[in-house]
Amino acid sequence: MDTQRSPKASQATRNEDRAVSSDSSSDPAGAAAKNIAKNKSTFLLDLSLLRDNAAFRTVVIARTLSVFSLGMLTVAVPVQIQELTGSPMQVGIAMALGGGGAFAGLLAGGVLADRWDRRKLILFARSVCGLGFAALAVNGFSSSPSVLAIYALALWDGFFSALGVTALLAATPFLVGRENLGAAGQFNMLTVRMGGILSPALGGMVIASFGVGWNYLAAAIGALLTVAQLMRLPPMPPARREPQHPLRALGAGIGYLFVNRLVGAVVAVGALVSLGGGVRILLPALAEDLYRVGPSAVGMMYAAAPLGATVAALTGGWLGGFARSGALLLASGAAAFVTLGSLGLISDPVVAFVALAGFGYLSSIASLLQFTLVQRHTPEHLLGRVNGLWAAQAVTGDALGALALGGVSRVFPLTSAILIFSLVALLSSGVMAIGFRSLRFASSKESEDLPSTAADKSERPQPQLLKSEKA
Repeated sequence: MDTQRSPKASQATRNEDRAVSSDSSSDPAGAAAKNIAKNKSTFLLDLSLLRDNAAFRTVVIARTLSVFSLGMLTVAVPVQIQELTGSPMQVGIAMALGGGGAFAGLLAGGVLADRWDRRKLILFARSVCGLGFAALAVNGFSSSPSVLAIYALALWDGFFSALGVTALLAATPFLVGRENLGAAGQFNMLTVRMGGILSPALGGMVIASFGVGWNYLAAAIGALLTVAQLMRLPPMPPARREPQHPLRALGAGIGYLFVNRLVGAVVAVGALVSLGGGVRILLPALAEDLYRVGPSAVGMMYAAAPLGATVAALTGGWLGGFARSGALLLASGAAAFVTLGSLGLISDPVVAFVALAGFGYLSSIASLLQFTLVQRHTPEHLLGRVNGLWAAQAVTGDALGALALGGVSRVFPLTSAILIFSLVALLSSGVMAIGFRSLRFASSKESEDLPSTAADKSERPQPQLLKSEKA
């Protein structure tokens, strides 16, 4: 066998080596991202992205602080309103205002994230949100707290927290590189799910030991620490585009979901899967009427789905190397509804806990795949709006699912209501699997729509921490 290389081949190799060397020297962050992406996929969460990317490490720390701050508020607001009014309906009003504010914030944040420097938008949103926490603390320490103030601040914090979340989602591909989106999605989900399990318990202990005012104050301090951490992020100016009226800009984002059939299909499947989260409204009734267990068991049932989601985040390292991620998204969504429907056939609370954990695991696998596909197949100048719409469908889907299950349960017994709801959702997922051909063959490993041109990339700074703010 001839092992000698021709002069032409040798010259080509030298040219390639020089190109790689030049690319690494001019784009060290990009070279590091490529090295991370070349690592072999593992079953467990890959920590290399967190270890090697300082900007993303900053985001994870800040996001963890933010999730814990918001999680403590999810306990404090309903507890305080219940103490002041004794009315569950008033508690529901506060929750509805917070959800409505979040929905509006996601849509507005999508438009603004495509117009403003995303670093500035994130810092602005988190700072203003922290002011709302501080105002809640002042109201909490007052001798006569105002319920109207709590309502107004619930709307305020819901809006600005969602504003920051949308900007952070849009900034993720720039900070980690599109080849590392799978790992980034796992870390994002892990912080949210772990915070969802631990922060309410922490908030409850603070309220029981010191009072609701101190809970709000702790959340405000957490917001301040979050802002201090996020100040280390690099500038992230938007891609240069002709200015549009905000409503036209939002319309362009909605229109893209119809132009790009793949991204539109991902959002549609995500909306369907998110409907299943509404099952939580039936858990107290199931515990009382079917399982015959007390409030402590109900709390365990509420923790089951977040626990399954946490397991998905910790063990989803293999998702980044899965070639047919679109088909897997469809399959995991359908399997989630099969698992949810099994609740209609279960009479044992332990088995029900396992089923709910399975639903949390499968729906979170679907969510991780959605995150990667949306980020990878959306152009840079539309990332903010499309991420805002994707996140908004999760919020509305959960609420609509709760409304649908509540309505069906008024006509049929609880177990039959769950079976009917799950069967309809499963049939709908089958129709989507048949109709969304582009999604069946989609992969998160390659992109048909490049997010930006080489010129766009050259206008952006490298995703490194600001030199004056490095630790």
